[in-house]
Amino acid sequence: MAYGTWRIPRSRANQVIADYESGQLALSEALEALGGSSRPPLQEAETAPLSRERLRQLLTELDSLVGLEHVKDTVREIFAFLYMQQRRRDCGLRTEPVVLHMVFKGNPGTGKTTVARIMAKMFREAGLLEKGHLVEVERADLVGEYIGHTAQKTREQIRRAMGGVLFIDEAYSLARGGDKDFGREAIDCLVKHMEDHRNRFIAVIAGYEREMEWFLRTNPGLPSRFPIHLTFSDYDVSQLVEIAKRMAWERQYRLSPEAELKLRRLAAEAKARAAWGEPFSNARWVRNLMERAMRRHAVRLFEAVTVSREQMMRLEAADLEEGGAP
Repeated sequence: MAYGTWRIPRSRANQVIADYESGQLALSEALEALGGSSRPPLQEAETAPLSRERLRQLLTELDSLVGLEHVKDTVREIFAFLYMQQRRRDCGLRTEPVVLHMVFKGNPGTGKTTVARIMAKMFREAGLLEKGHLVEVERADLVGEYIGHTAQKTREQIRRAMGGVLFIDEAYSLARGGDKDFGREAIDCLVKHMEDHRNRFIAVIAGYEREMEWFLRTNPGLPSRFPIHLTFSDYDVSQLVEIAKRMAWERQYRLSPEAELKLRRLAAEAKARAAWGEPFSNARWVRNLMERAMRRHAVRLFEAVTVSREQMMRLEAADLEEGGAP
C-alpha cells in the first residue's frame, strides 16, 4: 500500500498498514484511517431545527401502520425528547447525551424490519443520521470460519451501516455457540464499534422476546448500550384482516364480503393453532395468503371467455386457501 500524502503521523500510518496486512483492519477502515476524516460527529454537525410540525410529519408513515400502538408511543417519546433537547440547548440549558441503539423484541412478521427502516429515514430527516439507510444482517453475515475472520466481517457490515441503521436479526444466535464460538467475537467487535463510532450509526438487535432477554444477559456490556427496548406484539384477527385489505388495495384488488369472512375465519384458526405452539408469522402469513389468492384468482379467470374490470379486481372466497409457510 502506498499513498502520496499522509494526514496522520507516519508511525501511526505504519501501524495501520501492519494492522491491515495482518487482517485486523478491513481495507475500507485502513483507507479511512490513512486518509483521515474531516467529517464531524453527527451530534456536532449543522442540522436544520426539528420543529413540532416536522416531527408530526416524520411520524405520519409510522402512524399509518396497522397496530403497534406501544411501538408508536415509544417512538413519539424518543422524538419528543430529541425535540426538547434541542429546545433546551437553544435556551442554554443542560442536555443529556442521546443513545439510540435499540432492542426489538417480537415474533416474526410483527413489523420489526419495517419499523427499523422507517425510523432510519426519520433519524436522517431529523439530522441524526447522515444517510438513513438500513443494513439488515444475520449471524452468517457477521461470523467467520477462522480466527480473525469474524472481526473482519463484522467491521465490514458496520462500515456499510455508517450513517444509517445496522439491523441484526435473530441476534441471540451470536451467543448460542458457547465461549469458544466465533459469534462472541462478533458481539465484542460490535460493542467496541458502538463505543468508537458513537453517533455515526445506530444498532438495532432483534428477535424473539425471551431469546433476546437471554442474549442481553450473556455480555455485561450489552444492556447499557441498548437503552431503548421496543416490544412488537402479535396482531389480532381484526388487525390481520386490515393488513390483508390494505395489501389488496395497494395492488388494486379488493375482497368480496364472502372472502373477507373466510379470511377472518382462517386468521382465527391460525391464531388458535399458534396458541398451541404452531409457528405463526403474523403479517408474513397474511402476505403469503394474499399472494396465493391472487395466483388462484388469475387461474380461475384464465378459463373465462370474458372478464370484466370488476372481476379482475375482486378476490372471492374460493381464492383464499392456506398454503406454504405459516
